[in-house]
Amino acid sequence: MAARVCRGWRETAGKMWKSAEELRIRVPKRAQIGYVGSLLQKCPALVRLSLKIESEFDATTLACIAFSCPNLEVLEISTSAAAVNRISGDELGRFVSNKRGLRSLRMEGCSSLGGVALTSTSLSTLWLADLHSLSRMIFNCPNLIEISLEFSLHEDDSTDLVAMIDGLGRTCTRLQNIHIASLKLSRSFVLALTAVNFRDLRMLSLVLGIDITDASVAAISSTYTNLELLDLSGSSITDTGLGMICDALPDTLSKLLVAACPNITSSGIQFATAQLPLLELMDCGMTVSDPTSDNPTIEEKSSTPQKASGYNQKMFIKLKRLKKLSLWGGSSLDALFLNCPELKDLNLNLCSNLQPESLVLQCPKLELVSASGCQNLLIGAIRKQVSENFAAGEIHMPLKRLAYASKRIRAPPSLYQERREDENKKKRRKVEREVCTIIH
Repeated sequence: MAARVCRGWRETAGKMWKSAEELRIRVPKRAQIGYVGSLLQKCPALVRLSLKIESEFDATTLACIAFSCPNLEVLEISTSAAAVNRISGDELGRFVSNKRGLRSLRMEGCSSLGGVALTSTSLSTLWLADLHSLSRMIFNCPNLIEISLEFSLHEDDSTDLVAMIDGLGRTCTRLQNIHIASLKLSRSFVLALTAVNFRDLRMLSLVLGIDITDASVAAISSTYTNLELLDLSGSSITDTGLGMICDALPDTLSKLLVAACPNITSSGIQFATAQLPLLELMDCGMTVSDPTSDNPTIEEKSSTPQKASGYNQKMFIKLKRLKKLSLWGGSSLDALFLNCPELKDLNLNLCSNLQPESLVLQCPKLELVSASGCQNLLIGAIRKQVSENFAAGEIHMPLKRLAYASKRIRAPPSLYQERREDENKKKRRKVEREVCTIIH
C-alpha cells in the first residue's frame, strides 16, 4: 500500500523489504500459487522466516524458500487444523543439506514424512511435530543441541524409538535438550537412552510414556545427574520415583513436570518441594485428582460447594524460589497452603473440591491465578487473600540502621511518609500492573 502513495514512499518501502531480516507470513486457505514466493523475492537479506500454513504445503513452497532465502538461519512452519503438509522425508532432507547456514528448523504436520534422514553441520535446533510411523530416523547433525520429536496419538505407530535414540547417541553427542512425546515410550527406550549417556544433557522431557515407571526413573536419575528440567508427564511413576529424583537432583533441578501421573499423591509432591530447593516451576496437573469424580460441568461446580468424594488430599508447600505452580484438575485436593514468596503464576483450574476456608496463599508476588471451574466462594477467597497480600506489601515499613550500625530499628513514620510522597505518582502508575489477575 505504501508504494502506491508516491515515488518516495515506494522507494522507502522497497528499501525496507530489502533490508528485512525477519518475516512472519500467514498463508490463507485461498492463497494463490506463488503467494509466498512473491513476498520472499522482496527480502533477499532474510535470516528468520515464520510461516503459518492454513492451506496445503508441499515441496514447491519448500523449494521457493530455498531459492529465495540464501541466508536463511531460522525456519518455523506451523499449521492450522485445516492445513495439509505433504512434504516427504526425502524432500526435507534435501532442503536441510542444501541450506548450509540453517541453525533452527521447526515444523508441524509432519505425518507425511515417511522417513527422515537429515545431514547438517550447522543445525543446532530441530523440532518436528505430528510424526507417525517413520521407517527410519537418521540425524547426522554433530552440532545439534536441542531436539523435539512429537508423535501422533495413534496406537498403531510403528516408529522404532530405540533405534532412533541409539543413532542420536552416535551422531549428535552434544545434545543438551531432548523432548520426546509418544505413546510408545517404554523402559527399553529409557535403557537405550541411559546407555548412550549424553554428557551435556540438561533438559529431558519424556511425555505420554505410560510404560515409564519407577524403574525407568532409577535409570535416568543415576545416569543424568545434572538435569535442570525433567518432564515425565503422562507416566506411571509413583511417590517412590519422585523420591529418587529428589535424591539425585537436589542441586540442579529447577523445573519438574509430572502432570497426568495418577500414581503420585499430594504427599509425594510435598516431599519433592521440600527436597528440591531450586525449583522454580512445578506442574502436577491432573495428578492429585479423584478417579471417582463424575466430572460435573463447570456451571455445576461453580454454583454449589462440592462435597468430598473419593479421597481428599491436603497440600502444604513452602518454597522460596517457586515462580510457577500448576495444580489444574486437582479434584481431590480439599486444602492448600502455599508459602511461596516468589510465586507469580498459580493454576487451580478444575480444583472443584478445594474449600475456601482451607485455602491459604502467602504469595505476595502473585500476578496470575487461573481458577476456571472452581467454586464461586473459592474465587472470592482467592481475590480477598490476594488483595490482603498486596495491601500488606504497600504498607510495609522499611528497616533503618543506626549511625553506629549497632542494630536495626523500624524507620519512623515521618521518614517513611516522605519517601512515600516522593514515589506516590510512580506507584499509582504501577498499581494496575501489580494487582493479580484472576481468570475464572
